[in-house]
Amino acid sequence: MTYSDNTLLSMAELNENLAGISNWNLEDNGKSIVKNFEFANFKEAVFFANKIAEITEVESHYPEIKIYDSNKIRIKLTTPSVEGLTKKDFDFALKIDGLQSSSPATSE
Repeated sequence: MTYSDNTLLSMAELNENLAGISNWNLEDNGKSIVKNFEFANFKEAVFFANKIAEITEVESHYPEIKIYDSNKIRIKLTTPSVEGLTKKDFDFALKIDGLQSSSPATSE
């Protein structure tokens, strides 16, 4: 199927895209995807969050980033303009996963 980056995905498309990313989960009745990361310390967690911020500025797509327990990060992706998930969210998740491979994070 061909769709733009801002087309709301159907449940079948969500499941198809979800299969292509590791350890991300649907939340909010399929309106967002989330993933938790764990680091050795706070400094590494902040470093990772800053790397995500660099992608955010290029993509103009803004995830919710929550640092908790001093060494854990929770990332939540959604597209507010369509009140749900688009291909852009899954593409962004893949970019975040690419960062993870070059950092000492583990996903929960």
